[in-house]
Amino acid sequence: MRSGNVIWNLMNHENNIARLAGILKKNPDDSFAKFALALELLKRDDVSKARLLFESIRQQDPGYLGVYYHLGKLYEKTSLHERAVETYREGIELAAKTGEQKTLLELNEALLQLIPEQDHE
Repeated sequence: MRSGNVIWNLMNHENNIARLAGILKKNPDDSFAKFALALELLKRDDVSKARLLFESIRQQDPGYLGVYYHLGKLYEKTSLHERAVETYREGIELAAKTGEQKTLLELNEALLQLIPEQDHE
C-alpha cells in the first residue's frame, strides 16, 4: 500500500509539472505559474531549472514578494551566500514598503541565519 502512495504522489507531481509548463507555454510571463513550477521542480531536486524560473520572476516582476525567500534559500543551498544575502535584503526592503509583516519577519530570520546581527543593518 505504501509503495502505491509513493507512485501516486510521483504521478501527481509530474502531472503538476506538465500542467504548469502548459500554462507557461500559453502565458510565458505568468509569475504565479513560474513560481509554482519552480517549487514543483525543487521537489524533484531540479535546482538549476527552479533557479532560472525564480530569477526570471525577480527580474520581470520584482514586486512578486514570495520569490525573495525561496530564491534566497536556493542560493544558500547552492553555496551562493552573498547572492542569498542580497536577495533577502531586497525582499526585506520590498516587504517593508508594502507592509507585509509576516514576509518581512521570515526574510529577516533567514538573513540573520546567514550573517551576524551587527551586519544586518
